[in-house]
Amino acid sequence: MRAITRSVLAAALLACGAASAQVSVSYVKPEDFADVPRNAIERERVLKDFSSYFDTWSAKLPAGQTLKIEVLDIDLAGRMWPRHNGGEDIRVLNDGADWPRMRLRYTLEQDGQSVRSGDEQLANMSYMQRINRYWETDTLRYEKQMLDEWFDKTIVRKTAAR
Repeated sequence: MRAITRSVLAAALLACGAASAQVSVSYVKPEDFADVPRNAIERERVLKDFSSYFDTWSAKLPAGQTLKIEVLDIDLAGRMWPRHNGGEDIRVLNDGADWPRMRLRYTLEQDGQSVRSGDEQLANMSYMQRINRYWETDTLRYEKQMLDEWFDKTIVRKTAAR
């Protein structure tokens, strides 16, 4: 009896998993990205923060959809200023030509069939002049805002229009 219950439960979980939405992300040569920390530990932290953020999109996708993202380049908002007396470098945002940019390739699938795909060059040139819903302590708030706008326009709206 116990084995049958486990089998039924496992089958139910598999069926639910097949219907749930998912976002997967990979980073292509992150050590060559235009502007992520050169320190391997800091670079991993930034990429982990991005991965966690992309995971939140799963809840916004309809059941059965999978969004696959390959990040090809990242240029974070601001510029790094090295500290000569030790300590961490400082990222300075001056609202000039230091806006966030990202290059990515994506594929949106519905039940295993490709619905849409493309290569995107994202940029947010007015990143400091607009209301941002993320906390000031969020070091990726401008990049997340840029990604939100792309996701809402390219994935959510076009999927709803189908």
